[in-house]
Amino acid sequence: MNFKVNKKENFYFILKVVFTLLVILALAATFSSLSKISTGSLVPAIQLIIIYAVFIWLFIVFQKIFLIAYLKGNGIEICEEQFSEFYANYQIMADKLNIKKKPKLFIIQQGGLLNAFAVKFSGKNYIAIYSDIFGIIDENEDIVKFVIGHELGHVKRKHLEKRFWTFPSLIIPFLESAYSRSCEYTCDNIGHSLAPVNSINGLLVLAAGKDIYKKVNMETYIRKAKENYTTAVKFAGIFMTHPYLPKRIENIIKQ
Repeated sequence: MNFKVNKKENFYFILKVVFTLLVILALAATFSSLSKISTGSLVPAIQLIIIYAVFIWLFIVFQKIFLIAYLKGNGIEICEEQFSEFYANYQIMADKLNIKKKPKLFIIQQGGLLNAFAVKFSGKNYIAIYSDIFGIIDENEDIVKFVIGHELGHVKRKHLEKRFWTFPSLIIPFLESAYSRSCEYTCDNIGHSLAPVNSINGLLVLAAGKDIYKKVNMETYIRKAKENYTTAVKFAGIFMTHPYLPKRIENIIKQ
């Protein structure tokens, strides 16, 4: 299946790879220089670095363990016996993206929040969709397909793996946020390719909620967003991992 990759995604990823290599080389050079110093004076510093590295690694691992445990423990897994009709559509969507190892798909209840996410742990991908979005399925299944198609996009493009292997580039200000925003545009494109009929409504739901999104005048929403796009809004956007929703809608309209 053809889909449009945001032109900035690969550019930012190349930058992340370059800076990751530079960080590794800088560390290697630093340790090489330190090796000329007395070994006894280096031991405490090396031990401290190792302790911090292990602590950060354990924090990330345990965070993922608890997240996966929550999904498996409390989530409702969509399968052949549970929401079977949508499960069949989910299989078709994954097949269109040529995803051989299909992520397990869960519904979780989050107190009215509207979101979905993809996570990878121990070599396996998982996708979770919040119940208030999945609840729209009888009214407009294409919205649900767009949201889940977006998350399948992260799996298809291997965004989670790419971030893991280039994590040293986090020391470069704003680069990770810029890369993340470009990934979101790509995944919106993928969701749109899988559910082209109501993809824009899938984003309007995130903006207005599941009850009033149908009442939103999209043209006015985008026009007012442009009028409100002040310097402060632009500045705040630099730090954000997701583009502003009006910009994501415009990106879909251009498809």
